Amino acid sequence: MKKSMVVLAILLLSFMNIPLPGAGPGPLPANRWQSPPEDWLKVLHTPQYFMTWTAPGGGYLLLADPVLYPTLAELAAPMHKLAGMRVNPASNGFQGEHGGTSPRLVRVADGTTIPLGLPKGAELLDVAWSADGERFALTMALGDRIGLWTGAVQGGLAMAQGIALNPLLGTAVRWLPDQKRLLLRAIPERGPAPAPPAIPAGPEIMEGSGASARSTYESRNLLETAYDDALFDYYAASELLVYDPASAARETIGKPAHYANAEFSPDGGYLLIERLVGPWSHEVAWWRFAKEVEAWDARGGFVARIASLPVADQVPVHGVPLGPQSVSWRPTAPHQLFWVEALDGGDPMAKVPHRDRLMSLDAPFTAAPREVFRAEHRIVPELSAWGDGGLLMLTQWERIRRWRYAWLLDVDKGTSRPWFDLDEDDRYGDPGSPLLRPLANGHMVMQQKGDAVYFRGSGATDQGDRPFLDLRRLDGSGSERLFRCDPKRYDVFVAFAGDEDHFIMQSESVKDMPNYFLATLGKGIKAPQSEGTRALQRRPITRFADPVPQLRLIEKRLVRYARRDGVPLSFRLLLPPGYKKGERLPTVLYAYPMEYSGAATAGQVSGSTQRFMRMIGASHLFFLLRGYAVLDQTTMPMVGDPETTYDTFVPQLKADAEAAVAKAVEIGVADPTRIGIIGHSHGGLMVANLLAHTDLFRAGIARSGSYNKTNQPFGFQSERRSLFEARDAYIALSPTFFADKVKEPVLIIHGDDDSNPGTRTYQSEVFFEAVRGTGGTARLVLLPYEDHGYQARESIEHVLWEQLRWFDMYLKGDEAPAPQ
Repeated sequence: MKKSMVVLAILLLSFMNIPLPGAGPGPLPANRWQSPPEDWLKVLHTPQYFMTWTAPGGGYLLLADPVLYPTLAELAAPMHKLAGMRVNPASNGFQGEHGGTSPRLVRVADGTTIPLGLPKGAELLDVAWSADGERFALTMALGDRIGLWTGAVQGGLAMAQGIALNPLLGTAVRWLPDQKRLLLRAIPERGPAPAPPAIPAGPEIMEGSGASARSTYESRNLLETAYDDALFDYYAASELLVYDPASAARETIGKPAHYANAEFSPDGGYLLIERLVGPWSHEVAWWRFAKEVEAWDARGGFVARIASLPVADQVPVHGVPLGPQSVSWRPTAPHQLFWVEALDGGDPMAKVPHRDRLMSLDAPFTAAPREVFRAEHRIVPELSAWGDGGLLMLTQWERIRRWRYAWLLDVDKGTSRPWFDLDEDDRYGDPGSPLLRPLANGHMVMQQKGDAVYFRGSGATDQGDRPFLDLRRLDGSGSERLFRCDPKRYDVFVAFAGDEDHFIMQSESVKDMPNYFLATLGKGIKAPQSEGTRALQRRPITRFADPVPQLRLIEKRLVRYARRDGVPLSFRLLLPPGYKKGERLPTVLYAYPMEYSGAATAGQVSGSTQRFMRMIGASHLFFLLRGYAVLDQTTMPMVGDPETTYDTFVPQLKADAEAAVAKAVEIGVADPTRIGIIGHSHGGLMVANLLAHTDLFRAGIARSGSYNKTNQPFGFQSERRSLFEARDAYIALSPTFFADKVKEPVLIIHGDDDSNPGTRTYQSEVFFEAVRGTGGTARLVLLPYEDHGYQARESIEHVLWEQLRWFDMYLKGDEAPAPQ
């Protein structure tokens, strides 16, 4: 912990009249890495699900085996925190990023597997398919660089010699509109990296005068010194190359720069360029740096400046930057740009008739931009999609109601009309999202059939998710359900295969390992069908076997109940192998609090009990292998107006937990004297508050939490109000201020290098000191080199050991195992 954080802890404890602790009684903390039981290790390190990239047209799947749990030595290797990124200087990639090994093609028609034969140790990070699904470009991690391989489904694989990709500021590999050549962001010729100064060039200085509040979420891994600036200059710079896989010819476009975007127009005649420009800000991440948005010709010649955007360091909380944002090409026009501009100053609290507008500009980009549409609410480009011709599905979001609106625009005819709208929390009524397909130029549009668009979604119901495929009519008259998952399985539409009567489906069940199937859909097929859908035949493409059959002995049930004020709730009850009905068990409750506008959506069921169980990372599910019952995905809703939800956070949290515990006891599973609670991040805050304000739990495990919200004075989660507007609310939900009421044992775990602004490591250090200093029982485990989530093999194994030890000791009453 930095000296300033130590001082903060001491001041806080003194303010609360808590004595500074000395060495207390109890078992000595383990000072070496520990491992959980052997059977847990076997499950933990069992090969996990495959990574998959599906070829357009559905002719092939490209599979790879994911690489999990890097060694701690890898996390301890040199790393630079640069403007919102953690950069691995050895590869010029992201620290801790891993892909998949043993990449292979699988032919959908007959299931034939074709190994690609890449070098041992190389990891596949990404795949760019050509629009016809016949060729692919592989982004490969090679240890000392990120390289490029290209190949075709009919055979042939070659490495692009002398090219090292730079993925730091965005997509490093794109197909040109001709679908024969690639646009690459590559590392330019350069000398050695800047050497660190012997001493800092000067003190850290920050200054403010009259600035508006900004969200603390922007302050992760930011630049701090002149040396950081030099490192960002060095590692984030790239050059644009046009590369021909057939001939290995390459052409440099423009000069090296810090390119945040580079994309050819659909006709290949122009390039859309976004360049970051200095001086580099120490206040925001790179995506809010100043930038130039330009149009170039295909050879890199400057054509026009679209926008010059200043550094966005004064964006209101939950607001947006000013000026053209999300500039992009229209897929169905040769060279037409569209973008969004805020009309409310970027301020969500401004009272205006329209929040945003959609703008357009055609080549040669010298005329005044044209206003296409004014939106009453905030436009969400990520949830919008182009269709055939001039069709555009434009999505708007109303923050105060948490509501989404889908509009249909014809940008050629100048018409617009609403299509559908929904409560964003209403999982049961969610129509899903449009299916996209590539045009011949590689740009994506919605997949249409006549006057309807294909939609797929999770299909949430009160009995769990049942994924679906629909045809939604553009006239707003509803939709036709083509496929819906059987209630006893978990089947997901992946992609059409060849035509719209055949599709690739991933299918699994409680007993069946996930595999891919070729499904045939049609009205004339004599086969089982779900209600209201067409009949379906399926044929296996892959035949993966269950690697851990012992997990199939775990029983899963959906349990529904209600809070005392009537809000419907649920949890997934998981029972250990060999459970006997009526036996009361030590029980672990896992949850994550969520905000909702109304009670009806707060109680909706999410997920499915029909999924094939697996256990990854430091999961609470491992307790099932030691005779515990687990209440998984326990709903902990915070219901209310987004502006004031956190005024009642603790009372609602207590009501949620009381209802869950009462139900677990009522159904005869949980022993009320042996219930523990575990949560991560916002769930860690939940754990600490419930231990402080209730006597429901015998012990708790709080991981990477935020325990003093006054350290986030300008908002958190959905809370927009500042500490100075809602002081009482900030303090009431901060368990550090109530640490003297934590009388149950609490295990506090945190990454020692947590970059999440709201959950800095000192949050756990101060909370631990506050609990221990007031006589409570607490244990603090800080994981070296770990961020907000835990990655390293040593860390994962140790956290599992700590968690089992803690609950065995305080829920089962077992003697604590001695550290090894």
